[in-house]
Amino acid sequence: MHQTAVRAFRTSTSYFSAVRNLPRTSRALRRGTGPLASHPTTVAHEPLRSSMYFRRLPVTLVSGIAVGYGAWYSYNLASSTSGQSVAHSFASPLTQGADALPALNALVVGLDELQQGTVVGKVPISKPTADGGRNVEMLNSDQATEKLRRMEQSFSVNRGQGVTRYDLVQLPSNDPIEDDHAEKIVVVPGRSASAEGAQSDWMFWGVFDGHSGWTTSATLRECLISYVARELNETYKSAKTNSPPNEAIDLAIKTAFNRLDHEIVHKSVEKVFKASSKTVAAELLQPALSGSCALLSFYDSRSNLLRVACTGDSRAVLGRRSDSGKWTATALSEDQTGGSPAEAARMRKEHPGEEHVVRNGRVLGGLEPSRAFGDAFYKWSREVSSKLRKNFFGRTPSPLLKTPPYVTAEPVVTTTKVNPSNGDFLVLATDGLWEMLTNEEVVGLVGQWIETQAATATSSSASPFEAAWSKMVGSISKNKALPVEQAEPSASSPSQDGQRVPIRVQQWGIDPMAKNRFTVKDSNAATHLIRNALGGADDEQVRSLLTLPAPFARRYRDDLTVQVIFFGDGPITGQVTINLDATAPDVKPKPKI
Repeated sequence: MHQTAVRAFRTSTSYFSAVRNLPRTSRALRRGTGPLASHPTTVAHEPLRSSMYFRRLPVTLVSGIAVGYGAWYSYNLASSTSGQSVAHSFASPLTQGADALPALNALVVGLDELQQGTVVGKVPISKPTADGGRNVEMLNSDQATEKLRRMEQSFSVNRGQGVTRYDLVQLPSNDPIEDDHAEKIVVVPGRSASAEGAQSDWMFWGVFDGHSGWTTSATLRECLISYVARELNETYKSAKTNSPPNEAIDLAIKTAFNRLDHEIVHKSVEKVFKASSKTVAAELLQPALSGSCALLSFYDSRSNLLRVACTGDSRAVLGRRSDSGKWTATALSEDQTGGSPAEAARMRKEHPGEEHVVRNGRVLGGLEPSRAFGDAFYKWSREVSSKLRKNFFGRTPSPLLKTPPYVTAEPVVTTTKVNPSNGDFLVLATDGLWEMLTNEEVVGLVGQWIETQAATATSSSASPFEAAWSKMVGSISKNKALPVEQAEPSASSPSQDGQRVPIRVQQWGIDPMAKNRFTVKDSNAATHLIRNALGGADDEQVRSLLTLPAPFARRYRDDLTVQVIFFGDGPITGQVTINLDATAPDVKPKPKI
């Protein structure tokens, strides 16, 4: 049986290599995702589903299915003396006992399904990978945690300016990751010697969700905060008082976004035509050809006003403690896609008579975000696109392209008064997180994490952050439910406020009302959110989703970038320091000040 299984897997390996070389259109027809079931009661072969389906199967069935699937494999080689596989949850009678053979834990990625099973034998199954042909093992719990925490960072902000800490983490599904992020604290000198005129901080946090490549989001990481700070500086300098009108501040932020996008999309073309070099074109046009959403928050410590500028479908949510002791979730942005009624109406108004300006919830039937940096094919004129294609490289303009630009980088800006003494917090995340969790779940999970941190404040080793939260939170709830006020619509209902619902939960077949669904294991609040987005207390699901390598992982989860900013009054040292317990050992970031 073992030889049959290995032959089947090897046959599938060859088949998969062929699938990878098919034209993109042929492969795209086969893509899909479906409900996730960890413990099915039947082993009968079922028809392909329209979404991800996850199940555990015996070796004979895995062998048969593998022949007909594009597949990727991983394995755990158990010691023949220990009698126990590393992936203990997949152990079978054939893999137990003193004379047990090594057990290979196989993960088979089908065209529309995800299969798991145990193969018994001595020959490991391997698949060459882009980084040199390594055998990629099914992650155990420790390895999954290490992968989750590999890109986490955490900082204590001890400046007495209304922010006490911020955590962030990234988890790639693409290789390289197309997301990016930026953080910066700008010290603003006061205008007078009065207390009101003392120096203050401008604090910026941003997440950038790239698509069709990573170059646009990387450009935003390097440039966007500087562009915004420059425009704000000019606006504040020209104001007759310490604080300009709200409209002037919003306009400064919008101007900065538009100016940077103009540099990316149009100034680059001018330089390419002037240089007349394909080498120069390849370098300058990359940020224009790819695209990125942008979500930037700006906190002015003097006014305690938080502004959120949103271009695209990343999302900002504010958590605030209510009189009941629970937290409330308030969205500070709306998802800007072709599927948004407000965005679709705006585009139809700007392009009257163009029936397909929005088709199937996408701009011209192609791009989902209705606002983005880059994405120049939706912004260049047909003449520019054709000239670039003829002289350098590019693609033929869409036949629907009539009156560009169809996509704008101009953000929608919202303003919120923050109450640091009440322990408000802000979550910024790319859309991958919101595909898996609701606003209320995200805020409730951070609230749950805060309560856990506060509970440790009784020990002598408690940090100032934990001690402050203990004083603010008081007694810890014994209820295992998330400490959040529930809002309508529910996760299973259509969105009524411009926010999309968590589609992955529906595709994976997860019951959003299941008890004990979530867990607290991480010292970094952003990592805590991603762990629970991937499955939380269901360790098997978390490990499976983290085992999938690029490009397969993208079928089941997006790149993830999450920032959690905690407002509060902590110790005043004037410094920003790294929280080592919540920062990956190999990451040594410099505080952004």
